[in-house]
Amino acid sequence: MKPHTSAFTLLELMITLAIAAALAVFAVPSYRSHVARTHRIDAASALYRAAQFVEGATSDSVPALPPGLDQAPQFGTPVYRLHALPADDANGGYAIEAAPSESGPMRDDPCGIFTLDATGLRGNRSRTSGETGGRANSGSNASTPASGDCWNTT
Repeated sequence: MKPHTSAFTLLELMITLAIAAALAVFAVPSYRSHVARTHRIDAASALYRAAQFVEGATSDSVPALPPGLDQAPQFGTPVYRLHALPADDANGGYAIEAAPSESGPMRDDPCGIFTLDATGLRGNRSRTSGETGGRANSGSNASTPASGDCWNTT
């Protein structure tokens, strides 16, 4: 009598690997885009928190942002760094920008630097171009998507 052994055949193993590869092809990019979207939402939320702090400040000048409000996420390793910009003719009294950390996961994100000013104007600008997009990016900066895409309003 021969002992009965059970094992996977080569065909079964190849089918299993093909299914796993197909799942990975779709799952990994979807996961990465979800993580990037979450970081962008966190940056936008941090800008609104910082704007609320600046609006409530009693001094006439734009205050420095305290720890916790100077980064996104508020706690933990920063993905975005926030800082307040002084008043100019266009921003209504102040502007706040959230720039991706140089060593963070969003450093090459096409949305670039998020901006919010005292008038409520939201925008994005490329880290290299210096151009700013408004509520609906005019398309003058081809490397930055429309602001609605970055701010998750479309």
